[in-house]
Amino acid sequence: MAQTTHFVFFLLEEFSHLAFSCALEPLRIANLVSGKPLYRWTLISANGTTATCSNGSVTLVQGGMEPLRHVDRLFVISGINMQNHVTPELLTFLRRERAAGTPLGAICSGAYVLAKAGFLDGLQAAVHWAYHDLFLEEFPEVKLVRNVFVAREKVITASGGTAAADLMLHLIGRAHGADLATEVADQMVYNAVREGSAAQRVSLQSRHGMRNGHLMRAIALMEDHIEEPLSPSLIAEDLGISTRQLERLFGKYLNSTPKHYFMEMRLNRARNLLLQTEQSITEIAMACGFRSTSHFSKVFRAHFGKSPVSQRTTMD
Repeated sequence: MAQTTHFVFFLLEEFSHLAFSCALEPLRIANLVSGKPLYRWTLISANGTTATCSNGSVTLVQGGMEPLRHVDRLFVISGINMQNHVTPELLTFLRRERAAGTPLGAICSGAYVLAKAGFLDGLQAAVHWAYHDLFLEEFPEVKLVRNVFVAREKVITASGGTAAADLMLHLIGRAHGADLATEVADQMVYNAVREGSAAQRVSLQSRHGMRNGHLMRAIALMEDHIEEPLSPSLIAEDLGISTRQLERLFGKYLNSTPKHYFMEMRLNRARNLLLQTEQSITEIAMACGFRSTSHFSKVFRAHFGKSPVSQRTTMD
């Protein structure tokens, strides 16, 4: 008889209910369709009694931060505002478990918690795309990838949402064979199972039906040069086309100009950093390619209708 695998899920306050359900349900269904207790799970939280997710639902848990026993992997699941819930007690608990040999994993923004503990330095990791800018600034030692999950490292991570289901189906297939994983996916009516290397976000090509290699390369160059923005002429030169041709491509496919599109990209990153980090406005301006804080504030207000200071204080 197959040995039962025991997963523990630490539910951080304001955790993602979608990610949690997508992590847990494949395990339940694997037991159901196999007719065997292949998996069991325990839910824990900081207070040891309940955990409240970001949609306001309250989940009962079976324990708190006591030492774990006979655990095959401890997953941290979090969601929005995870920075507010990373306490010294939580970091102590996680470090103690790692020292005891408990394998670790993280789902959605849970990778932030493990990075804060120093567990992801030098490792590839996946986190929800909304927190990529935060990670790049706060955890440069982490090899952040845009994959839906990373399962080949000692610490495994899934980016959130349905990526949690992709990870669990991968783990089920790895432990019990592809046929069972496929049967679980069928029971979930989940016919778009992704490999770990799949990208999190719908690509621009898929979103706009674009097939133009020059445009995709131009956008990639912009993403790689947020801190030191390239002019449209330099981007065009790198692509081997004229600036006028580059302008036509952005107008045709994105109804924008290269300069305006790049500015929106930089301002969106600045907004993420304002909401997700404690960096000063000057530091954020520099990180997004603005050499003058006053110019950054002026452009930010014109685009978002509020100043960087107001954006940070209202948090909406």
